[in-house]
Amino acid sequence: MPRRLIVIGFGCVGQGLLPLLLRHVGMAPGAITIVSADEAGRQIAAEYGIRFITRALLPDNYRQVLDPLVGRGDFVLNVSVDVASVALIRYAREKGALYLDTSIEPWPGGYSNPAVPAAARTNYALREEALALRKGQSASPTAVLTHGANPGLVSHFVKRALLNVAAATGLAASPRETREGWADLSGSLDVRTIHIAERDTQVSTLRKQTNEFVNTWSVDGFISEAQQPCELGWGSHERHFPYDGMRHQTGSQAAIYLIRPGCATRVRTWTPRAGPFHGFAITHGESISIADYLTLRRGGEVIYRPTVHYAYHPCDDALLSAHEFCGRNYVRQEKKRILMDEISPGGIDELGVLLAGHSKNAYWYGSQLSVDDARRLAPHNSATTLQVTSAALAGMIWAIENPKRGVIEPDEMDFERVLEICTPYLGPLVGVYTDWTPLAGRARLFPEDIDPSDPWQFRNVRVS
Repeated sequence: MPRRLIVIGFGCVGQGLLPLLLRHVGMAPGAITIVSADEAGRQIAAEYGIRFITRALLPDNYRQVLDPLVGRGDFVLNVSVDVASVALIRYAREKGALYLDTSIEPWPGGYSNPAVPAAARTNYALREEALALRKGQSASPTAVLTHGANPGLVSHFVKRALLNVAAATGLAASPRETREGWADLSGSLDVRTIHIAERDTQVSTLRKQTNEFVNTWSVDGFISEAQQPCELGWGSHERHFPYDGMRHQTGSQAAIYLIRPGCATRVRTWTPRAGPFHGFAITHGESISIADYLTLRRGGEVIYRPTVHYAYHPCDDALLSAHEFCGRNYVRQEKKRILMDEISPGGIDELGVLLAGHSKNAYWYGSQLSVDDARRLAPHNSATTLQVTSAALAGMIWAIENPKRGVIEPDEMDFERVLEICTPYLGPLVGVYTDWTPLAGRARLFPEDIDPSDPWQFRNVRVS
């Protein structure tokens, strides 16, 4: 058990995670300190008797602020924006503390500075920088990268889905012991693409107003990732490189990026409740890590890799907010609002993974958590935040149980242990096969540049 817990950032994720930590980790409130850049959530912290420090962490002060708070055997939980993950991982390692974040963050401006080349503003670049910290690590404190709902939880969904499809098609359905074993399973099934397919139907009693960005999770987080270049793991089956696509010059080469933001790039996808829809191909770390993890090489050559990308339809007010944000040439609105208590009953966040191209066409596996169940299960949560907070909780427990693993990604963790912890908070976990493809029902009212020989080419998935 950690001696102390230092929570950096206390927006909707931190606020929703706090009651789960007190319920499951067993730390006394006096052992927890929150460091936040603003006053949001101070009242919730006080409700639980938690120390709250208002101080923005910056490159020139974070050590000074954290030195009195962090020591050997502590846990640094980073659920902030604009606080560099790599700097905090190095710091936690020096102090002998465990670490977890829900996304790899840069310092302010790292996502949006036009003077920074597009390649350097990608999650690919941030991931490569974080993974470089593995060099020379020997039994160093565990630092879990990107363990929220997505990235994070969805990597464990992928493994469960692979085993389910294997069982349905006659392949061995026991968990693989190695990375190569999972990649071989995915390749043997001929999984060509994996969509992180999400449809949020939660609705507020107070609709979005002009010049306001509304969301069911962090507004700042959504805006940050929405304006990054669109990124996707690039599959070995792909025959048509995007006209605006770019390859990276270093690193794993598992992913590419487009010279356009994710909030201006749409893709076709499917979930069981929503059916087919268009989603944003917002950049997310799991698009890269899952594609990299499931890559098979022979003699240094890639012989198999699935295409992996996010396909996100946010709640309707967030969709309108993103549309307005794009129309303002990516200048953020003056007002922001996170939906929580004002969400009407009945909406769900349908979050899962769509594995496609195999002999049964496509299979979606994931969570259909309603806001009603979320409120019943944990205070200060919506359906969206509880999917994130339960996954962060599971990642923390796994790190405490495995304290000397160094820098590690969700794909490398024990998926069964993580799902065991998360499942009580995820609502219905369902697996559904579908005959839908990106070419299904296309009216062909206008000429389209498609590849009818393989529906799972990204050219067919992308909305022109």
